[in-house]
Amino acid sequence: MAEKIAVFVAWPYVSGSCHLGHIAGAYLPPDIFARYHRLKGNEVLMVSGSDTHGTPITVRAEQEGVLPKQIVERYHNELISCFAQLGLSFDLFTYTDTENHYRVAQDMFLKLLNQGHIYKKEMETFYCQRCGRFLSDRYVEGICPYCDFPEARGDQCDNCGKPFDALKLIEPRCRFCHNRPAVRQTEHFFLDLSQFQQPLLDWVSKQKHWRPNVANFTLNLLKEGLRGRPITRDIDWGIPVPVEGYEHKRIYVWFEAVIGYLSATIEWAQNNGQPGNWTEWWQKPIRSYYFIAKDNIPFHTIIWPAMLMGHGDLNLPYDVPANEYLTLEGQKFSTSRNWAVWLPDYLSRYAPDPLRYSLTINAPESRDTDFAWKEFWFHNNNELVATWGNLVHRILTFTYKNFDRQVPTPGKLDEADWTMLAKIEEGFGVVGQLIEQCRFKAALSAVMKLTAEANRYFDSKTPWVTIKANPQTAATTLFVCLRVIDSLKTLFLPFLPFSSQALHQMLGYNGDIAGESEIKTFQEKERSHQVLVWKKPQRELSWSSSQLPSGQQLSKLRPLFRKLDESVVEEEMAHLEKGN
Repeated sequence: MAEKIAVFVAWPYVSGSCHLGHIAGAYLPPDIFARYHRLKGNEVLMVSGSDTHGTPITVRAEQEGVLPKQIVERYHNELISCFAQLGLSFDLFTYTDTENHYRVAQDMFLKLLNQGHIYKKEMETFYCQRCGRFLSDRYVEGICPYCDFPEARGDQCDNCGKPFDALKLIEPRCRFCHNRPAVRQTEHFFLDLSQFQQPLLDWVSKQKHWRPNVANFTLNLLKEGLRGRPITRDIDWGIPVPVEGYEHKRIYVWFEAVIGYLSATIEWAQNNGQPGNWTEWWQKPIRSYYFIAKDNIPFHTIIWPAMLMGHGDLNLPYDVPANEYLTLEGQKFSTSRNWAVWLPDYLSRYAPDPLRYSLTINAPESRDTDFAWKEFWFHNNNELVATWGNLVHRILTFTYKNFDRQVPTPGKLDEADWTMLAKIEEGFGVVGQLIEQCRFKAALSAVMKLTAEANRYFDSKTPWVTIKANPQTAATTLFVCLRVIDSLKTLFLPFLPFSSQALHQMLGYNGDIAGESEIKTFQEKERSHQVLVWKKPQRELSWSSSQLPSGQQLSKLRPLFRKLDESVVEEEMAHLEKGN
């Protein structure tokens, strides 16, 4: 029976280009997951968008002497272009600077306020006398009070992941002038998280399917106790507080950005001419998955669930499969030091599928992993080219040469033939179960093992020998081989959509199976914005083994992957060392 599967993806700040750490951490895994569930016949909604109100955006705007809106437009448009090239199949990728999001976020604020979950309170906060303003989150830096990380920001430590009040920073300094700020009183609205301490603890304790890193981190924070957390700030950029007398304050980005999952669903429903359809995803029994990196765990397992509980009538997350971090050549990705492989730069020189493969086979699902150009080269040449691409090439070239470019008619299948087909059939269950558990690395490894098994089968049957003495036996072998690679095409599709599409065409099929991402412009009353929308495939595949018919005409053969010279490793390292 078909299910509804909601795939909610972390909202990236658009204060700069996206790098491979972001893709491995939060953006490629949900695409694999969504593509698989669509193949299974489930109804999938995958939404996200650019977080336009984060202080990194205002920081960059001030550094460049431009308006925050200009930074948003530049990097949001770059981001959706790159996501389209990478094949990320968002049903909607929007951003938070829309009239729709403003309305939904303010409605959520007022609902929680009216139900007694938000209160006002005077609080102490940092004020930079030299800059003449209050310093919120990323405007202040210092030493982490928990792990002594020297570059912690004022809302959370990137090293240990713990959120905290900026006043706890050791040796705080203004991000801009580097002076030590003063402490002043200001009034703000607070989300009373303490009200949800026990309900959250009860709920989290029941989530036995969560990854251990997510469950343990969340439970530890809950056991430490929850306190009220400010949800407004003194800044000009962002969503105005919808309370008379407080219009000069803005809703804190960490509070309103998570509301984007709801507002994006509402926008998607409106764009599709069914404005009420959002309730099917938020007020009916479904499974919702939130794909994030580990630094976002508390926002998605504590704060957002508390907001949903306080609002009422909205679904809580089913799973939050947060990834650990990806490092680069043994070092942490660093925007300030330009130590990164930027996605636009990668896509300007390489195909998307090798990156999708490399980041998945080395996914940081349970521990930090490292991206190295040497490993990327190895994965491309020794696995994609030598194992999968070579198998396809050998089978198709032999068929072209000996069977007039047609799928041959088989004779009686022997035990080895049936065994090979049975292994492929079993593979759909094994790989599917791993994907459903969000174990994408293991799932892709299982597909590659089947590919290696298919290579062994082809070698053991030696059709280049049997074609001379018994053409019918060779025909049977090639029929089995063609069905095997046709099935592998489907198994690889969630991971490698572009090469699966290419093989689909080489096998003589018509139509698109991978779908296509399209950039569209939507007009609101007072503003327009570009979004990324996934167009469904012309031909819907199912998550099942091949039924490729004998006699089907095969199309022109072309390499699935490009072999890379080993010199690219040295070139990319030099490129990296120079700061891209």
